[in-house]
Amino acid sequence: MKLNRLVVPIYHFLFALASSVVGAIIVSWPLLALFVLVQKTYETVKLSVAQVMANYNQLLWYLVWPFKKTLQMTNFPTSSRAAVHFAACKQLFLLAIAVFLGCLVFQWYQNHHGNKKRWALSKTTSLVLLLLPIMVLPFALSNFDAFFVAFHHLLFNNSDWLFDPVTDPIINVLTEGFFSACFAVAGIIYELYFAEKLLSR
Repeated sequence: MKLNRLVVPIYHFLFALASSVVGAIIVSWPLLALFVLVQKTYETVKLSVAQVMANYNQLLWYLVWPFKKTLQMTNFPTSSRAAVHFAACKQLFLLAIAVFLGCLVFQWYQNHHGNKKRWALSKTTSLVLLLLPIMVLPFALSNFDAFFVAFHHLLFNNSDWLFDPVTDPIINVLTEGFFSACFAVAGIIYELYFAEKLLSR
């Protein structure tokens, strides 16, 4: 019984976290298209919007497809340091996708063949997990650049994520505004997951 009290919140937290990452990955495509158009970053890299998005398709495919071993973008060169960072991102993305799919299958099984109530989350725990990210919200809103740096220091043990626009011009289109929007989408998905648990009977 005590184990179940621990396992159930961890399961839902991982499901919510993985869902937020997968959702942000999916929504990143239209978000980037919007930011490229609004910020006119395609002019900075001297490409058309279609070319920028085609290169982003190549990057996304590398990041989410486990059998794609080498990153090759048509119009954007990739330095050795950037390649190392993208490879690390790929591992994290694949982990999030694997967790999401595993939780999805498990949820389906419990709904149809298992004990659904046993894996239900209490209202109190749902509220605690929902409020958890809000603790960092003021910091993220007041200084996203510092939050972004802290986030990378937490997940990566090197500084390969600091791209040089000369050697890795793709960073000219992957702007701070784009990344902040991706984080916002991930946060909303996470919050909606536990909001649904709070509102459900």
